[in-house]
Amino acid sequence: MSERISQIAGHLNYPKGMLAGQVAIITGSGQGIGAEAARLFANEGAKVVVSDIDSEKAQDVAKSINDNGGKAIAIPGDMLDNSYIDQLVKKAAEFGDGKIHIIVNNAGFTWDGVIHKTTDKQWDTIIALHSTAPFRLIRAASHYFRVRDSVPRNIVNISSTSGLHGNAGQANYALAKAGVVGLTKTIAKEWGPSFGVRANTVAFGHIATRLTAAKEEGAFVQTPDGQKIPLGIPQAQKAARESGDSAFKDIPLGRPGTATEAASVILAVVSPLFSYVSGQTISVTGGRNI
Repeated sequence: MSERISQIAGHLNYPKGMLAGQVAIITGSGQGIGAEAARLFANEGAKVVVSDIDSEKAQDVAKSINDNGGKAIAIPGDMLDNSYIDQLVKKAAEFGDGKIHIIVNNAGFTWDGVIHKTTDKQWDTIIALHSTAPFRLIRAASHYFRVRDSVPRNIVNISSTSGLHGNAGQANYALAKAGVVGLTKTIAKEWGPSFGVRANTVAFGHIATRLTAAKEEGAFVQTPDGQKIPLGIPQAQKAARESGDSAFKDIPLGRPGTATEAASVILAVVSPLFSYVSGQTISVTGGRNI
């Protein structure tokens, strides 16, 4: 997939890649969609800052990019730590010779619970991670975006169909993901007129990642205080959704999306191909919810 995109870019007269010379921070890029986005961006000439709470995974992604002729640096840390956000911006700017051109707010996980059983900690953590942390990163990097020149600058906030349509058991996640849609539109209106910054939201549907895998596979995230939060969908519930003729029947394409397909949309949005698109929410659902 990444090779095909590079071929298309070459035909469109971007021999060094559609993002040549641009510096991109991608949060949550140690695995899944974020890691795929990091590789795709690097293939298109971007200098990629790999941000993830898992230091080993972040280092592995950066190494794979550098080993393949790209340019990347790993700056691991916790997006819920304000001091980390400041350090991330500082080190990213140093890596980019004083410039940052792209932010992709992708980091996050789900901590589900029906409304009457959701704790304050569940609520506060998910709101902070999916809404407050993206805002703080954008604010911390504002100096590098509020610049009057001809260089393209982009912010992509990752949302979900849960934020657009709600989802049972995800009141915290739905509110947070709805919130970044409003944040995106505000950025487009504040920073578009004078600085030419484009801001868009990408809202994913069913993408095959650890968040949609069977919970019994054992994926989890660990909070700073040591609590392990299991990820995924219980096997019985997952099997019921995906069994027989009913498998993905509400998705016109009839299947989940892949991490590479999801990341390719992020690349497209920040590329010159979308140069007149701003303030929009692009749903990546295989046709679900149309």
